[in-house]
Formats: sequence, C-alpha cells, structure tokens
Amino acid sequence: MSEAELDLRHANKMAKKKAARDKIISSKTIEKGLLIVHTGKGKGKSTAAMGLAVRAIGNGMKVGIVQFVKGVWATGERKVLDKFPDLCVIKAMGEGFSWETQDRKRDITAAEKAWAMAREMMDDESFDMIILDELNIPLRYENLNIDNVIKVLTAKREKLHVVVTGRNAKEPLIDLADLVTEMTMVKHPFRAGVKAQKGIEF
Repeated sequence: MSEAELDLRHANKMAKKKAARDKIISSKTIEKGLLIVHTGKGKGKSTAAMGLAVRAIGNGMKVGIVQFVKGVWATGERKVLDKFPDLCVIKAMGEGFSWETQDRKRDITAAEKAWAMAREMMDDESFDMIILDELNIPLRYENLNIDNVIKVLTAKREKLHVVVTGRNAKEPLIDLADLVTEMTMVKHPFRAGVKAQKGIEF
C-alpha cells in the first residue's frame, strides 16, 4: 500500500471515529455539581484536587478548601492559591495524622471542627467547588459519622462540586459519588530512601 493510500485509509478511519464520538458527546446533556472522590494508596490524590482548584479559579469559579489532616503547612500549592483570595479560601483545620497526635479525643474534636467548616462552606452559595482534603482519614477512624456525612453530601446544592480526597474511601461514599478515581501505587521513591521533597510532596 502506498503512502497516499495509507493516508487516505487513516483519514477515513479517523472520520468514522470522530462521527461516533460526536454522536456520544451530543447525547450528554446533563449539567450538575459533581461529587468527586480521589482515593487509593498511590500518590496524587490531594495534588489532583488542587489541580481542579486551579482549573476552577482559571474559570472564575470560587473554591473552598478544608484540610482535615494537614495543618498550616508551607506548601507550594498554598502559596499559589493564596494569591487568589477572592476566589479561593483555604481552611487548614487538621492537627496531623492520628499516629502523630496519638490522641483520639483531640482527633475527633479537630475532625468535627473541620466538618462544621465544610458544612458552612457548602451552605455558602458564593462557592462553586468545595475540596474536602483528606476527609477519608477521619471517616476511616470513625472520628466522623459516615451516615451524617453522606446525608449532607446527598443534600448538597445541585450545582456545587465537592471533591473528597484520602485513601480507604468508604463504600457509601463511593456509591454516592459521580466520579471515583483510585490512585494505584506502582513505585514510590520513599521506599528507596528518598525523603519528601519541595515541589513534589509539598
């Protein structure tokens, strides 16, 4: 087969693919606020959520971020997002991971305060997207009641996007979500003795 014939064959094949794709896209007419879950043992759950925050801000949308585990850490993404105070509000409510605090009651109190802040943001109609960073951690340790969380998320405003991050997402949350991505760890430098590094982990 000549180059010209190969080119023509490729063009015809791609034209058929485009027609099929256009038909699929034209059938998707629903517009709604999504419940998005980033979970799994792999790296990148919060990073992906912060990418969504940047995308939303770039589209003039207002984003609220509640961090359930991380305290006021000096992270690169926070330094960027802090430059958009009218479009991004970050509330670092966490006091560290449970194995660091080693205080169950303190963890429960911190989780409840963060959840109260999350609910306040969800009720504020000026926000278009709320990111509940590491919410899955207090849910896993039962520092928050999963049924109460599901009830609130089910009743969220129709156009509000909510993003939940953290490993070990519970089944009721996965069942309720519109989009669930599981980050799978194939290889991680930490296992080879590489410590957390600026621009990669923070």
